[in-house]
Amino acid sequence: MRRDFKSEEMDPSGFVILADYDPYIIQEIRYHSSYNFIGERINGYEEPCALMTREAARALKEASNELIVQGYRLKVFDAYRPARAVKQFVLWGIEDQDIRMKPYFYPDLEKQALFSEGYIAKQSSHSRGSAVDLTLLDMQTGREVDMGGPFDFFSEVSHPDYRGITQEQYDNRMILRRAMLRNGFGPIDCEWWHFCLNNEPYPETYFDFPVSAEYLRR
Repeated sequence: MRRDFKSEEMDPSGFVILADYDPYIIQEIRYHSSYNFIGERINGYEEPCALMTREAARALKEASNELIVQGYRLKVFDAYRPARAVKQFVLWGIEDQDIRMKPYFYPDLEKQALFSEGYIAKQSSHSRGSAVDLTLLDMQTGREVDMGGPFDFFSEVSHPDYRGITQEQYDNRMILRRAMLRNGFGPIDCEWWHFCLNNEPYPETYFDFPVSAEYLRR
């Protein structure tokens, strides 16, 4: 049953801890660290763990199984994102003068352009619990696959169909994209790493409980 009411924004009962659901997926939750485009831990990220709706986790596990056969493991940078974290992004973009991470994440854009270019939204699909940011890890080398640009690099280079990269880098993007699409996820046009479950269970609900395995286990 869908639960699309505002009163349920703090209810995590439809969510799972991804590591419990699929321990083969690697995690590096960037917004729990200071290595992100703001430069500090983001509000609501109490633990470095990925949370997702049960339906999204199930679909992601299928994609993971498919990619393992091809010699890859999925590596997740972000999944469920509390609404309070998105609010922090918006306030940072509008009011905060801090640009310390600009050389690393948005060297060619002014902060305000991050909204008009689609990199930061006032409401994020991540807060609905069925979106994920991820890449591939080569099981033979133990390293991330070269995608022609890093996660959260706000530039045309990050557009999935950008052709100013090598053929190998483009092909790597397509390996990830095809596996995600085959397993029920849809992409966006400005970030090669972002996918959202097409038939997400809570399409109108923006949750705000913390990113915390402990919170889900209560």
